[in-house]
Amino acid sequence: MLSALAVRAEEDPFTKVKKMIKDLIVRLMEEANEEAEHKGWCDTELSTNEQTRKEKTTQVEGLHAEIDELEASLTQLSEEITELAGSVADLDTAMAEATKLRQEEKSKNTDTISDSQEAQTAVAQALTVLKEFYAKSAEATAFVQEPEIFDDSYKGMGSESGGVVGMLEVIESDFARLEADTKASEATSAKEYDEFMTDSQVDKAKKSTDVEHKGSKKQDQEQSLVTKRADLEGTQKELDAALEYYDKLKPSCVDSGVSFEDRVARRKEEIESLQEALKILNGEDLA
Repeated sequence: MLSALAVRAEEDPFTKVKKMIKDLIVRLMEEANEEAEHKGWCDTELSTNEQTRKEKTTQVEGLHAEIDELEASLTQLSEEITELAGSVADLDTAMAEATKLRQEEKSKNTDTISDSQEAQTAVAQALTVLKEFYAKSAEATAFVQEPEIFDDSYKGMGSESGGVVGMLEVIESDFARLEADTKASEATSAKEYDEFMTDSQVDKAKKSTDVEHKGSKKQDQEQSLVTKRADLEGTQKELDAALEYYDKLKPSCVDSGVSFEDRVARRKEEIESLQEALKILNGEDLA
């Protein structure tokens, strides 16, 4: 019995306590290592996530701006195409109306010129007949003895007396002038019509080309708009996923309540305190 008591007395009465302290120190150090690894993982994930969020946010904003610009451009192109198409239609109407009026005017002038020429021919023939008649009458009266009451011999109703012949000559002159004036007017009108048609056709060709080019540009921009909207949808999903992942990281990596540095310092103090207590229990000289 004495031997048994001696053996028990030799045993360290704080063995269990010291073992508990050692185990606690080991556990704290393991936690420190785990937290350090977690900190490194958090730093990597947060940095990558932040870069992704910034990149996707910039892309989304850029795509929104490009889409707004495309939509504004498409609206303007549609208005310009509508305006140009209206101008082309107006030109077609104006040319058709001008052609109709030109044809009517030309027909009228042609008839007037033809009538004037026919009238001049008829008057000329009448003048020839009358002049021949009055010439013969003048010759016939030359052989007839005139009464003394007449100062001059009878000359008939020739041009010298301003009678029918003179009147017909005036009429012939009027028809000739009418023919000349009508021809001049016809030439002027035809020239103006040709110039108007040439200018209108050139203007129409230019506007039609503009419509074609703007229509092609509009189709390209519409296709680009479809692509940009699809890109925006995909990029927005990527940004939403990055924001959602950031929310998952926050509890363990951002909003832990105590900073990593403070936790490291506290754990270090705890380990040092436990080591000090262990030294005391081992009977070591703390000094």
